[in-house]
Amino acid sequence: MIAEQKTVVVTGAAGGMGQAICRKFAANGYFVVAGDTNQDRLKATTNELNRDKETVLARPGDLRSKAYCEELVDIAIQRTGRLDALVNNAGIITRGTILDTTDEDWERTFDINLKAIFYTCRRAIGFMAQNGGGSIVNISSTWGIYPGPSHAAYCASKAAVATFSKCLGRDHAGSRIRVNAVCPGEIDTPMLRSGFIHRGFDPDTAVAELSKSNPLGHLGEPEDIADAVFFLSSAEAKFVTGTTLEVAGAKAVY
Repeated sequence: MIAEQKTVVVTGAAGGMGQAICRKFAANGYFVVAGDTNQDRLKATTNELNRDKETVLARPGDLRSKAYCEELVDIAIQRTGRLDALVNNAGIITRGTILDTTDEDWERTFDINLKAIFYTCRRAIGFMAQNGGGSIVNISSTWGIYPGPSHAAYCASKAAVATFSKCLGRDHAGSRIRVNAVCPGEIDTPMLRSGFIHRGFDPDTAVAELSKSNPLGHLGEPEDIADAVFFLSSAEAKFVTGTTLEVAGAKAVY
């Protein structure tokens, strides 16, 4: 047990933003419990970050399982005796209007994008409230605040994440637990590029064209989200809770 080392749990750790978040925390001395459903990518991420010393523990699993969600938090506590931060980064994008959305689409979207966050937050808050507090950052989306077209399930689930985070921030501030949501705009990740490929576009060309629509002239990078998440988890944000932080380069949602 290494109780002097700050500890964070990160879900969706093998994706573009998840990898960047894990790197950011590891670089700042945190022990990282990394969860993801993709075992191969999670292993690769873990191997990269553990080259010099063991700083990341990979725990693959399915966030649709309540037991797995709670296990991620429990493992962190068992490993170091503490839990300083929880980052609920995992999520899926379900495209289509309500007429395109099957029952399974709807249930899977809310299971992963919202229900899993309920389970991890409840487990983490129960521990943090008895152990001096902590920070939770949930990844929502600008499309959860300003819904875009033809993503009914995705927008609804991310809107719920934003509001849920505000509720928790208010309810548990008295226990020194800060809960916030980060709302990314268009970030250049494998998930974004796979969406272009799915629709028959060349991903490099599509990213270049999409970049022109952002006031800053480019898309966000995974590291931009990692920086925002780490800030909200740090002492520099000690008076920030129950809020949403848009990281989108001022681009409006159409």
